[in-house]
Amino acid sequence: MNEKTQVLLVEDDPSLGFVIKDNLNELGYEVKWCKDGNDGFTTFFQGNFNFCLLDVMLPKRDGFSLAKDIRVVNADIPILFLTAKSHVDDKIEGFKAGGDDYITKPFAIEELDARIKAILKRTTPKKAYAKADSKDEFKIGNYEFNFKNLELTCGDYKKVLTRLEADLLRLLCIHKDQVLERQIALNIVWGKDDYFLGRSMDVFITKLRKYLKHDPRIEIKNIHGVGFKLIVGD
Repeated sequence: MNEKTQVLLVEDDPSLGFVIKDNLNELGYEVKWCKDGNDGFTTFFQGNFNFCLLDVMLPKRDGFSLAKDIRVVNADIPILFLTAKSHVDDKIEGFKAGGDDYITKPFAIEELDARIKAILKRTTPKKAYAKADSKDEFKIGNYEFNFKNLELTCGDYKKVLTRLEADLLRLLCIHKDQVLERQIALNIVWGKDDYFLGRSMDVFITKLRKYLKHDPRIEIKNIHGVGFKLIVGD
């Protein structure tokens, strides 16, 4: 490898996580290790990774769900699942979630290294060594949302969003029909999770609801004590 491959490792087992990170670093990879699915998504969203190693059974958010959200942000990044399961149905679910391959625990580091290199070899240089363009255009009911240009349009209506408004709306779009947890939104958009920033986020949610009122099918639903869900009705 001419430059270090930036690897996101999400593994909750402290011993296995340490061994994988330490050994991959020795092999020339640059590894960022997270121990739960929520932290994994926040770290991925804020980082610049070339490869993802995701355990399937994770606290807070399982590896399949994490992979699906990563795929919305970056459709090209290679994903390898680490799994203790060997059933065919579990493997199929992993591929449906966007995985490129899987490796069953226990495994040798040499095998893991070989699988990573094989995936990188069969992907294009853009996919393997350059961060693919993140998705920045979304359809929300009758609205068009261009994240890069900070523009939200619906017919003749056009709203130029602030960066924070756009970041929050993009997260809601990525998690459309899913619950966007407050902790994830606060850590990604504001950089930390505390009470006062939580109140600020509520204000931003109110603003987004106002901007989206031109299509009555759109709802940003408050999931009490958990977060928010963007829903577009029939």
